[in-house]
This record gives sequence, C-alpha cells and structure tokens, in this order.
Amino acid sequence: MGRKNKKKIPEGPCAPFCIHFPDCGGCLYQQFSYEGQRDEKLSKVQKLLGEVCPEAVPNECLSSPRQTGYRNKMEFSFGDMEKDGPLTLGLHMRGSFYNIIPISDCQIVDSDYRAIIWATMQYFREAGLKYVHKKTHDGILRHLLVRKSVATEEIMVALVTSSKECYENGVYKHTPWADEWAKRLLMLDLYGRISGVLHIVNDSPADVVQSDHTEVLYGSDQITEKLLGLEFKITPFSFFQTNSTGAEVLYTVVRDYIGDIDGMTVFDLYSGTGTIAQLLAPVAKKVIGVEIVNEAVEAARENALLNGLDNCEFIAGDVLKVMDEITEIPDVMVLDPPREGIHPKALPRLLSYGVRHFVYVSCKPDSLARDLVPILESGYHPVKSVCVDMFPWTKHIETVCLFEK
Repeated sequence: MGRKNKKKIPEGPCAPFCIHFPDCGGCLYQQFSYEGQRDEKLSKVQKLLGEVCPEAVPNECLSSPRQTGYRNKMEFSFGDMEKDGPLTLGLHMRGSFYNIIPISDCQIVDSDYRAIIWATMQYFREAGLKYVHKKTHDGILRHLLVRKSVATEEIMVALVTSSKECYENGVYKHTPWADEWAKRLLMLDLYGRISGVLHIVNDSPADVVQSDHTEVLYGSDQITEKLLGLEFKITPFSFFQTNSTGAEVLYTVVRDYIGDIDGMTVFDLYSGTGTIAQLLAPVAKKVIGVEIVNEAVEAARENALLNGLDNCEFIAGDVLKVMDEITEIPDVMVLDPPREGIHPKALPRLLSYGVRHFVYVSCKPDSLARDLVPILESGYHPVKSVCVDMFPWTKHIETVCLFEK
C-alpha cells in the first residue's frame, strides 16, 4: 500500500458521513457539522490575515447553497488499490501516489457521477484494458473527466488514455473499446442528460489531464451553464468554478464590492472563461480580461458573443507581460489569481495603476496574506472582506477583499 499521509486529520464532534473517509484525502472536515467546518475555516483565515493586517480580517463566511453534490467537475484516475489488484477508477488514497480508491459513494458529486464512474470501471474490467503505470508508462487507461451543468443538467464525459491502439498511419482511429464504452454510457438511466462523450489522447509523462488529441465520440464537446442570468459554454479544459451555485454567491459579492462602475474601464485579471468580466460588462464602459490559458480566452470570447456583450475584450497571455501591451488605463480592477497568488513582479505593476479601488478574490489565504504586504505598502487599505465556502467538507475557502487607495 502507499505511504500514509502523516498530516493530522482535524478532530471534531461529528461522525464522518462518507464511507470513503478517511482513506480518501478529499473531504477531511467531515467530523464537523457544516456550520462547524465553515467556522473552522473562517477562523484559520482570520488568524492568517490578522497577523498581517487586522483590518483585512473577515467576520463572516457565506455558505455554499449546496453542501453535497455540489461539484460540477471531477477528474478520476484509473489504477488499483493494491499492487496487481483489480482495476479501479476513483480518487487517490490519502498520502499515496499510486493507490486509487474506487469512489462508489462520493458525496460531493451527485448520483449521475457515481453511475458513470461505476459503469466505466465495470466495462474496462470486462474489456481487460490496463491502466497506465506511473513508473513504466505501459498501459492505456489514464483518467475520466466528468462535467455537469447545474442549470441545464447536460453532462460531458471524457475518457483520457494513452495513444496505444488509437492511431493508424498517424491518423486517429475509433477503437472498438472506446466506441463500446460510449454506447454503455448512453444506456445509463441518469437524472441528467449526456450531451457529449469524448476520447482524449494524452501521452504526457505527468499525471495530469491534458490533450494531445480530442475526438468526439458522441454529441458535443461543450456544455452550457447559467450564472446570474448569463450563459457560459464550458469545454473540457475551460476554467470554471467547480461549484456553480456557490459561484453565484461569490460573484454576487464581487459585483457588490466593485460598486458603481458606470462609464468606467475595468480590468479582470486572471479572468478564466471571463465570468466576472461578463457579469460586470452590462454596467461598465469596457471590461478587459487577461488569462494565460488560450482555450479559456477563446471560450470567454464565445461566451461574450453568446450573451450579446460587445464591450468585453479578452487577451491571452501572462498578466506580467501583457500589462505592457495594453494601452487602456483601468479605473478599477478585479484580481482573481490562481492558488499561488500574484507573481511578485506583476503585483507592483498592477498597483502602479493607482486605481481608486480593486477587489482581490483569493482561493488560498496564505497567498493573500503574502500579497497583503506590498498592497498595504502601496497605500491601499482593506475596506471590507468576507469568506465564501465554495468547497464544503474540504480545507479550501475563498476570500474576497475590497481595497481602496
């Protein structure tokens, strides 16, 4: 078996509600009531930020509208629970790089996910296909990606494999096992509707879900989600908040914090598929989004057209480099960086615009605490902040902070 993670699991008064606890390392706050684990995370954010700037400390954590079945995207891995054991499909065992737990009763996804996982694992056990071994890289099966829209209940399922058996004379060929797997999925009795089944080929040595080639086996390669009256097309690799109902809470806070932006130019930096930009666009003069992932930028442009917004511009590139190419000057900014926060060289450049106020959306409080120092040194002070629980039962938390010059 894989090495156990020695990190201590938080102690709490409640019995875990998931049969996979504590072997699965995902939801480690099950020993608390929902209110208890939400308050526990808020307390940790308060301690982190309070050591840097007491005025930045949030006093409230807003709840996720859904506490179970809230995920709209999951990536599962093929493997086994023990060496030379039967094929499994699920999540990594806590503290193990190799061992995969079959997730038959995961509670942060709905029953459609569980049915798809189980049917996929059973089919490939019958087919006798092997998973890609992390050391030798032999085998075919790698990952299963599932995305589901809360609003439309459309489901996208993508099988990720190595290229073995997938090409003939350099051209993708439909393998019998991929086509038969797709047919099995379409026979499932689900609450939602499978709108797309994909086969993604990936020969990268890294254990990540990415595409060398994507083939649509059935339907479409995108689903539609709706947030706060707008529609968003989501492709396999689009960045989109993984909790749709929680995202509405988060983005409502951002929109409230940013305030009256009539006639103003807004920079939405680290913009992903442009969700925040498009929510602000109807009341702004212009919104410019910058995102390093090309696919996300293309999706943002398509979504802006879908929503009839002609005052959004989306630029593909690194925020640090793109800033020198943009001629417009922002009146306000929204910063929603990845977990590592804003690049130390990019932050002074952004602060040099001297905007009247900006909103910082952080998915990792440690990064926000670090970035607070140069923000305060640049003459900004926190006006208000709040936490939003986007990931019930896990350790993760979002923090939104409004800064003024």
